[in-house]
Amino acid sequence: MIHSLIDQRRELEEAHLSLTVRESPEELDKILADDFWEIGSSGIIYDKKECLELGVVLSQMTLYNYEIERLAEDVVLATYFIEDQTRNRNTLRSSIWKFIDERWQLSFHQGTITQLQVKDLM
Repeated sequence: MIHSLIDQRRELEEAHLSLTVRESPEELDKILADDFWEIGSSGIIYDKKECLELGVVLSQMTLYNYEIERLAEDVVLATYFIEDQTRNRNTLRSSIWKFIDERWQLSFHQGTITQLQVKDLM
């Protein structure tokens, strides 16, 4: 059960990071909850409306060390490491996913720039 939950959340997280979704306000709208907000790696706070209207960063990113913790039956905290090949920097990330309207939606996201490298994770 938990393995399936990890795989499902990771798949959604990778979709959220993909250029295909990030370039499409319609696809991004499907992933972000109506009450979505994020603290970007810049420290700036964004809500769903701003993400859809202004767009989000378009970078080629690779996800590592994906872990989840169930906070409630319908709420999951995900933490992971991102190697951003486009901006040549790495971030530690956290996301809160909620099961809303019969599907998992991203409610909160935060990215923090780190000096860690992929080799440090192994």
